Amino acid sequence: MATTPRATVPHVRSDSESDDEGRRAPNVSVFRRQRPVHRFLGGRKVADVLLWRDRNLSAGMLAGATAVWFLFDVAEYNFVTLLCHAALLGMLLLFLWSVTAPLLGRAPPRVPEVIVSEHAFREAAMAVHRKLERSVAVLYDIACGKDLKKFLSVIGSLWVVAVIGDNCSFTTLVYVGFLCALTLPALYERYGTEVDHLVAKGGEDLQKFYRKVDANVLDKIPRGPVKSKRAHFH
Repeated sequence: MATTPRATVPHVRSDSESDDEGRRAPNVSVFRRQRPVHRFLGGRKVADVLLWRDRNLSAGMLAGATAVWFLFDVAEYNFVTLLCHAALLGMLLLFLWSVTAPLLGRAPPRVPEVIVSEHAFREAAMAVHRKLERSVAVLYDIACGKDLKKFLSVIGSLWVVAVIGDNCSFTTLVYVGFLCALTLPALYERYGTEVDHLVAKGGEDLQKFYRKVDANVLDKIPRGPVKSKRAHFH
């Protein structure tokens, strides 16, 4: 006698199971912005340079920064010596140009009287003043201890920067920061999904490690009878 196959009832996920799976699954949109990276960086010329939209300008700035770093950190060139040598070279070129211009039938060199306009200089000074005032206000709020987590993170960041600065020169530190600013945003714009997934996975692993430490180490630390002491004190 043939047996009829039993109908399989589809498994219905409960709310607790869906919550557990949501906790297990890495959130791949941890650092993914609702707006593009270009707009997040300001959407102007600086964003174009950092994201290599203007490749000639970005490559020129990177080459100039590399040359400056090589001169000051590798060749150990002095800033005053470099400034004097640049001034000597400029004066020599202007002298040769002014001497040979009548012989070649060309106009003598003309140096502009105003290199930077007064309006542009005031705008730049006001922008620097606003940024400095805002930074001082933020540091003051953090130093007052209103947000303990942010205060500890800033203290830890300053300590890490101090350790790095003790082992690296100032020129190398500035060059590494400039190099990161010219490479990391462009790489994140191209591989943002992969980076978000890896960061979320790493955050999940750190949470698991903290749970293990909390369960195996912190919970086993003996604690005194706090309630009985309080009752005895009162």
